[in-house]
Amino acid sequence: MSASQGGGFRPFFHDVQLGESVTRILEAFLASRAAIAVALVVAMIWGFWSPPLYDLDEGAFSEATREMMVSGNYASIFLNAEPRHDKPILIYWLQAASAHLFGLNEFALRLPSVLAGLTWVWALFAFTRRHLDGVTAGVAAMLLALSLFVGLIAKAAVADALLNLFLALALFDIYNHFRHPSRYLLLRIFVWLGLGFLTKGPVAVVFPVLVSGLLYLGDGRGREWLRLVFDPMGLLLFVAIVLPWHIAVYLDSGWAFFEGFYLHHNLARYGNAMEGHSGGVFYYALVAPLLLMPFSGWFLNTLGNWRAALGDPLDRFAWLWFFSVLLVFSFSGTKLPHYMLYGITGVVLLMARYRDRLHNAWLGFVPPLILLGALSVLPQLFEYLARNTARDYDRGLFEAGAQAFSGWPQLLCVFALALAVLFVFLPLSLWRRLLLIGFAQAALVAGVIVPTVLDVLQAGPKAAGLFAGEQGKDVVFYRVYQPSVSVYRQQVITHEPAVPGQWVYVRSDHVAEFLAQPSPYRKHIVFSQPPATLIAIDAKPAD
Repeated sequence: MSASQGGGFRPFFHDVQLGESVTRILEAFLASRAAIAVALVVAMIWGFWSPPLYDLDEGAFSEATREMMVSGNYASIFLNAEPRHDKPILIYWLQAASAHLFGLNEFALRLPSVLAGLTWVWALFAFTRRHLDGVTAGVAAMLLALSLFVGLIAKAAVADALLNLFLALALFDIYNHFRHPSRYLLLRIFVWLGLGFLTKGPVAVVFPVLVSGLLYLGDGRGREWLRLVFDPMGLLLFVAIVLPWHIAVYLDSGWAFFEGFYLHHNLARYGNAMEGHSGGVFYYALVAPLLLMPFSGWFLNTLGNWRAALGDPLDRFAWLWFFSVLLVFSFSGTKLPHYMLYGITGVVLLMARYRDRLHNAWLGFVPPLILLGALSVLPQLFEYLARNTARDYDRGLFEAGAQAFSGWPQLLCVFALALAVLFVFLPLSLWRRLLLIGFAQAALVAGVIVPTVLDVLQAGPKAAGLFAGEQGKDVVFYRVYQPSVSVYRQQVITHEPAVPGQWVYVRSDHVAEFLAQPSPYRKHIVFSQPPATLIAIDAKPAD
């Protein structure tokens, strides 16, 4: 679309000298490597070390890493001194290595994910530049980095950024080998599969095998694919990466990990909804566009043209990648939004490739403007929710959220919305304007939304854990589970009944209930920062 075409939104200073100058500057910026660097810094690096760890995911991974470092057992994974069979070992090794270098803190625990996220974007850039061109590669890199959920997962102390990296590397090399067979590429694929397997298990192998099979079968090269999949040297390399740790964990804990991880956390998780994470068959069809905010409309526009692209092998490969993930997880019993991230990398490439086919301004601009509009009224939204909830705990969080987002945070949200509206009317092509909105959204999320939300939810638990550690007090949980507190206290915190002399970590809405329990030992609050409270139990009975 030409600059004169607003796609439903006519630029308000078209043909004005100022508008032309702004257009040239912004077009030059978006075509430069500097734009990619800014996208990476804003979305994936800026302030990743500042917010407290969130529960449950970051807290659980980080506490398991801390216990690994304390025990010196680098074969088995424990959380709260109990075996943890959720994930394989690699992310814990990387977090532990980082913590040994930089100390046990948010920076060190999140650094492996940040580096994985940056490498993930670089891999997409390099692959796109190889098969298309440098400009398209730059657009694809910015699209991936600035997408809402990619930026969030790349700064979280969990395994998903690392898994997405290895999936992308494996699938990129699969396509490279498909076009130009190479012994080196084939063996490298097995390396990525092995490392991905050590990160999150069979999922790291299932999709590369499935996508490659469909790709080769569609090209009439099924027998060649079978030879590649069962290549003796490749399989030996895969086994050499994966088997040593499996032997180590078996020698340390027997079959417990194998039963817990492979049978429970893989087969049972796929067949049944676990931990309340359920959803209908169309769950991921609805989630996929949201993960790519503010580019949801851009994604839907590209998705709407998928049939016309199947004649090109690169397009066919990218769509096979996306639809394989969509279909497999749509029929999974357990559904979590980030599972769909495993399939969006190829789609991002196609969005960049066919960016000039994006003409529907309403489809492009309405989703991000709705999101930014909602963020701009968060204090009022939280006040409304606080008035209309029956749960004391939720009410307290909503009230704290309303207060935290009032003032400067709300003004910055309104400013980001105004900036996005300004971008809508710039005399630029539609996809360039959406990229600019992506920068505004990423800056707002990284600089305001995430720090403020995590402060409301986690500043109290962090302060409670640090305070208990400074005082050298033994802590137990009461009717709550927040593993991040264990990380900050640097102690395994259990749910065992409290004994005299201990401190009890109690959520704010359970304080009155706990204090009312009859006991010969006096109980008194020693720390309170909602939603966290520490209650001390005297070592001697009251007179």
